[in-house]
Amino acid sequence: MPKKPTMTNYTIRPLKNNELSLLEDFLYYAIFVPEGVDAPPREIINLPELQVYIRDFGTQPHDHCLVAELDGVAVGAVWVRDMPDYGHVEAGVPSFAISLRPEYRGQGIGTKLMQAMLDHLRKLGYAKASLSVQKANYAARMYTKLGFRTIGENDEEYIMVYEF
Repeated sequence: MPKKPTMTNYTIRPLKNNELSLLEDFLYYAIFVPEGVDAPPREIINLPELQVYIRDFGTQPHDHCLVAELDGVAVGAVWVRDMPDYGHVEAGVPSFAISLRPEYRGQGIGTKLMQAMLDHLRKLGYAKASLSVQKANYAARMYTKLGFRTIGENDEEYIMVYEF
């Protein structure tokens, strides 16, 4: 059983260049799977609409990633890039992706990762950032608490924006 993280035994730091392959794992963990539904096969991350989140990450000016690390292991990641994803609102506005290894969810790490990335983007001078989240995903409440507001929706998802 992994050690439960606390505010004192995990750190948030930038993703290292030699860790880019971690984004494949975290992309898979980011897929929302409602309770009672089987997770999709891992190969789903190879779909073009998901590859947009990680392909050639770090080569574009709006690519930024932070990792939560516990005892030398990356347990969560938040990353942004200007990409044509579900939450894209306009050019130059980075879209968020975030995930945690399942055993580390519900412990406040995701909130801390989001706050750290929002602080990072604020320091870089961004005017806003966006994301999409499925309505059934409990994380939608976290995004609202952090200051994201819903600017659009469809049957399944909210499109949300944070303005700095």
